Amino acid sequence: MKQIALFLSAFIAGQFLLAASPERPNILWITSEDNSSGWLGCYDNPQAVTPHLDSLASQGIRFTHAYSNGPVCAVARSTILNGAHAVTQGTHGMRSRHPIPAIYQPHASYFRSLGYFCTNNSKTDYNFLGDDKAIWDECSGKAHYKNRATNQPFFAIFNFTTTHESQLFPANVKANRKRGIIPQTPLIDPSKVVVPPYLPDLPEIRSDIAIYHDNITALDTQVGRTLAELKAAGLAEDTIVIYCSDHGGAIPRGKRYLEDSGVRVPLLVYVPEKWGALSPFKAGQTVDEIVAFVDLAPTLLSLIGLEKPAQMQGRAFLGAKRIAPPEDPVAFLYADRFDETYGMRRAITDGRWKYIRTFTPHLPAAPYFQYQFDQPGWAAWQKAWKDGKLQGAFRDIWLAPQPVERLFDLTEDPSETDNLANNPAHAARLASLRERLRSEMISAADLGLIPEAMYAELAPGKPIATYLANRKQDIPALVSLAFTASAAALDDLPRLITHLTSPDPVTRYWAAQGCLILGKSAEPAAGALVKLLEDPSSAVRVAAGHVLHVLGRTEQGRTALVAELERAPGEFAKINVICALTRIGALDSITDEWLARTLDDNGAGDLKRPARRILDERRLAR
Repeated sequence: MKQIALFLSAFIAGQFLLAASPERPNILWITSEDNSSGWLGCYDNPQAVTPHLDSLASQGIRFTHAYSNGPVCAVARSTILNGAHAVTQGTHGMRSRHPIPAIYQPHASYFRSLGYFCTNNSKTDYNFLGDDKAIWDECSGKAHYKNRATNQPFFAIFNFTTTHESQLFPANVKANRKRGIIPQTPLIDPSKVVVPPYLPDLPEIRSDIAIYHDNITALDTQVGRTLAELKAAGLAEDTIVIYCSDHGGAIPRGKRYLEDSGVRVPLLVYVPEKWGALSPFKAGQTVDEIVAFVDLAPTLLSLIGLEKPAQMQGRAFLGAKRIAPPEDPVAFLYADRFDETYGMRRAITDGRWKYIRTFTPHLPAAPYFQYQFDQPGWAAWQKAWKDGKLQGAFRDIWLAPQPVERLFDLTEDPSETDNLANNPAHAARLASLRERLRSEMISAADLGLIPEAMYAELAPGKPIATYLANRKQDIPALVSLAFTASAAALDDLPRLITHLTSPDPVTRYWAAQGCLILGKSAEPAAGALVKLLEDPSSAVRVAAGHVLHVLGRTEQGRTALVAELERAPGEFAKINVICALTRIGALDSITDEWLARTLDDNGAGDLKRPARRILDERRLAR
């Protein structure tokens, strides 16, 4: 730690010497929430009313293949802030607040070292242990570049929540209409909105789409005001303007999904003539390069003349230190725990083809989260499924198992509804993309390989990333085992049984997961799984109990899982238990006393969310 501190002190001191170097641009960064690129007029949505953003696109640069590496806010923001994949840092679980290695420093720290006034207005949600506000000179709803010293350059973020999924919740819609943020009646008649082919055509979904168009227009008005304020201050020609959303959404199968509706984002950059040398692109140009959130921090540093530090994984796509894209660029995408719901998916895309692999195919693809059901469209879709009114993909999203592999041709099938993974004509491409994903996970030292329930056991109080870094030589084998487990076949069972007795808990976990995914065919592993009910690791015990329940040892499996609520170390391990109890239909085995105790526990964190939901549903049923 002392060596790191000395390094950072020397680095920052050196950067202060650069403050006397030639003038640098201001950076104004506007972000919105939960809107994929397809909601804007400048991204070819004919129903959008977004004149200010369309104007920004016409005067600036429009990136057509920009991706949020993670389709949820806190995961995405940690990637942006530190210029490294969330799965490398250990920030891939939604609102986890785990410690991360000290080498990761937020982009704002480099700006501040050059004398920039750095403000954030106002969302943080950075997903790692620490004081979010300390990163900034100002961080609040009043933070503003106007508060800087005379002639001081600034880096200012304005984050608008107008388009967040929660703004489709009826109470918020009512409040926004009362405040005049959106009209009393949608600008577009719900009967005339375009319903994407991946969604059932339900009245509630049509209504949500119409209202969301109004939210997008309200956002556009906010952007217009922000840009007008910059111009009125006489700063427009000294300031590079960036606009993007934090990920896709907000209607169903957007946020939290690795389809483009969840990860493909609008990215507009205005570079004034004064700073034209910092961009190889012309005003009004459309750029098809693959760019992702992991690239944003290196690009910001490049715009102010700095090389990216070694720990940043992306490439600078603008600025003095721009790096041309590689010959075979892909965006690496990931989705893991969303608050109280565990799951693991990975994907890569080159803009034309997308490969998605589900490492937990024993789980349905909906829901990945409970919060979303306050949205009428999601609730209506779920009800229509429960009522038996849906067929095909509209029904199958709620069922398990899910396909392990999905392959989409985004040119022919931009809505990602035609899975080509089982098409023999695409077998070679499928194999190639599968191996590329494997390579990306190894290169990233993907921490999704380690169940979050193990963090407190393997690295108590320390970054789990450091633990995996010390096992770097094991990562290829762990990735291989995870690939095998996720697509487990009967021929894989001998290998899985052998790994159930491994001295490594991560290996035992994936072996048990493979048995769970294999289902009743894993019966020969039952003896080894019974022994794992007393494994030192909670995640392994839970996996073993879950498999035994599937194998017909229902009482043994249920009893073990219920007991684990008391044994499991910490909120994330207990959330894992609740997920397993949910899957086996045994939530009624959780006592009211345990639920009440959890809700009274100040240290329970996100464990309170499922506890409250279970207790509320139980009271309603009574």
